[in-house]
Amino acid sequence: MPCDNQKTPAVKCNCTYSGCSRHGKCCECLSYHLSEKQLPACAFPDDVERSYDRSFERFVKVCKERHGIEA
Repeated sequence: MPCDNQKTPAVKCNCTYSGCSRHGKCCECLSYHLSEKQLPACAFPDDVERSYDRSFERFVKVCKERHGIEA
């Protein structure tokens, strides 16, 4: 079954990795990053995404810093 998000223009994808073959293909991207124990770029603010640290730990740290969320 094709992913509905593949119809969405890739310009909405905030991934800055230039060689990414999954750019704008949300289902493929999410599947790949979860298999690597990571989150995709869209889970992070643009300034954090550029670091390419897509770890769950980084996500929690950003949430704590920017939203006052305690884990």
